[in-house]
Amino acid sequence: MTGRAWAELLRVSALFTVPGDALAGAAAMGLRPDRGTALAVGASLCLYEAGMALNDWADRDEDAVDRPHRPIPSGRIAPGAALAAAGALTAAGLGLAARAGRPALAVAAGLAATVWAYDLRLKHTPAGPAAMAAARALDLLLGATATGAAARAAGPGPASASASASRGFVRSALPAAGLLGAHTYAVTAVSRHEAQGGSATAPLTALAATAAVGAAALRGQRGPHGSDGVPTAAGRGRTAATKYRPSVTHTAPRLLLTALTGAYFRTAAGPLLHAALNPSPPLTQRAVGGGIRAMIPLQAALAARAGAAGTGLAVMGLVPLARTLARKVSLT
Repeated sequence: MTGRAWAELLRVSALFTVPGDALAGAAAMGLRPDRGTALAVGASLCLYEAGMALNDWADRDEDAVDRPHRPIPSGRIAPGAALAAAGALTAAGLGLAARAGRPALAVAAGLAATVWAYDLRLKHTPAGPAAMAAARALDLLLGATATGAAARAAGPGPASASASASRGFVRSALPAAGLLGAHTYAVTAVSRHEAQGGSATAPLTALAATAAVGAAALRGQRGPHGSDGVPTAAGRGRTAATKYRPSVTHTAPRLLLTALTGAYFRTAAGPLLHAALNPSPPLTQRAVGGGIRAMIPLQAALAARAGAAGTGLAVMGLVPLARTLARKVSLT
């Protein structure tokens, strides 16, 4: 029973939406996932779970009225235990990020600060959706900065050149981070009505945002060496500073990118449309759940968009696992 309560508190069914952030960040760089990517995934999982525990701790009084079945108001988990778990998971996440290098730790620290600020202060303010969007965008950037960290540290040249290369990585990943953040903003805006329902505007706006994000993903993206094979500014900076292994970015098969983007839109759009037609709490919660699940095909599409078709397919492999676990533990 205790294990079930912790699974509900930590929303373990949503965990499969997290690894794709770091993998999409690595793909945006034209690099294969490496040890740094694995550390970023571990850090992301810890920080995500910290946010889940902290969220329920901060909302324990509200949940006692709207969701008395949740682990804290039902008495299955003590508030102090949830807060302690949030602190321990945050420390673990920062520790893993530190092992991937200083740039990754800096991004992880910003991510952790955003998570805590959202749960403790910003969630019920107009800045709430923007804070959550920033958290997801930072999570993708964490994967981008952590991937290839060992090569940057071992590469020739002064420290300033390595720092310049890290900044180039962040710039190259910003378009993908922006699309993931836009989707997260829309889903978070809908989630603000999941307890009481009553808003058709939020799911309609989110539906439009989903279509815009999908269209942007389909337009494709130049890799770090450009569509014509000539290195871009970011690509030149990385090559000069660290002499990475050859980029693995290639033109993604159009059919695969279209299929992944279609899967993203189908996963998110149907529940959003139902919630717009009938904005009841159950359908609004289902729309939020659909939006969370849709992050996996979106991450896969972003990876394929950057040319990493194999990474995109690997991320999509998480979908059946997430679907199976969601039947046992609610996403919201």
